[in-house]
Amino acid sequence: MNVEQMKAVLREILARTDLTPCIVGHRGVGKTAGIIQLCRETGRRYQPIRLGQMEVGDLVGIPYREKDVMYWSRPCWWPDDDAPDTVIHCDELNRAQQEDTLQAIFQFVEPPSEGNRRALHTHTLHPRHKVVVTINPPDGTYQVATLDRALIDRMVMLYVETDYQCWARYAAARDLDQGVRRFLAANTSLLASQGSPLEMVAEPTERGWEMVSILRRQCRFPRELEMEIYAGIIGKEAAIAFLRWCADHAARPVTAGEVLNHWDHVAEKLRAQRDDQQAVTMSDIVTTLAGNGALAPEQEENLVRYIDILPRDMRFGLVKSLLRIPPVAMALSRDKYDGVVLDAIQAISAEAR
Repeated sequence: MNVEQMKAVLREILARTDLTPCIVGHRGVGKTAGIIQLCRETGRRYQPIRLGQMEVGDLVGIPYREKDVMYWSRPCWWPDDDAPDTVIHCDELNRAQQEDTLQAIFQFVEPPSEGNRRALHTHTLHPRHKVVVTINPPDGTYQVATLDRALIDRMVMLYVETDYQCWARYAAARDLDQGVRRFLAANTSLLASQGSPLEMVAEPTERGWEMVSILRRQCRFPRELEMEIYAGIIGKEAAIAFLRWCADHAARPVTAGEVLNHWDHVAEKLRAQRDDQQAVTMSDIVTTLAGNGALAPEQEENLVRYIDILPRDMRFGLVKSLLRIPPVAMALSRDKYDGVVLDAIQAISAEAR
């Protein structure tokens, strides 16, 4: 992805999740500049920390004692709970010179467990503050440390590459020298050397699939970037198989079981179904309830919700079929559902007369 796409993805992740994005890219491609621009656009404070220049004490603070209890002072870069919304940029993560520095930052880049705050030693971070990591790829052209699988597995890996059109828009906005811009327009290959492929090995894990689940449920990414984002978490092969499965199932009509038991997950899809797909769903509902018309309270509510989103003619047809099933007819005849089914019931009564 290019820097503009990176900013769009970061915007979603930082606004809607507590996950930790890790941006991988060659020198000068715009990783840091893109993060700073995003902070300005979203009104967040930008706080960089360069891991290549830090030791453990710079991260966890200096110890001090009060009576017989040991405490650690808050580092100067650590935003307190009352500070403005802040993005903490852990720059040059894989340039940390000491192994214990990497071990110390490990806890900080790990997304917080549900109900807890992100932490580093004794310090905890308010949920309004977010963390972003950037690294250069370990392709032999940089003096970087190798990140172990456990650390990589805790971050959403985003790969940023040079893109002339993206740079040209940036150059125009910054009013860079016209001579430079015209020269590069005619010699786009001289903008930057692509270097070696950026991909670091990603494999599917339970944690990885959980992160994909969080992103799918809480974020909205451009369709053309989904493959790239998920591949950075679970690997290209698993991402291809998953998105292919999603595409195959997207065309499948919603089932009766999904309507009755998982309304929140399928409501949007139901509203978007074509009439022929809607007809399949309606038929499955009638068949399912004809075999067992007993409805739990939540299933009853979900059935009425489904009836409510149908066009008037389809609603009439479904209600007419459901009224032939005694337990369902009794449920639909309740006063509290008049706003949804009364019109159809009255039309059916008039037709019978």
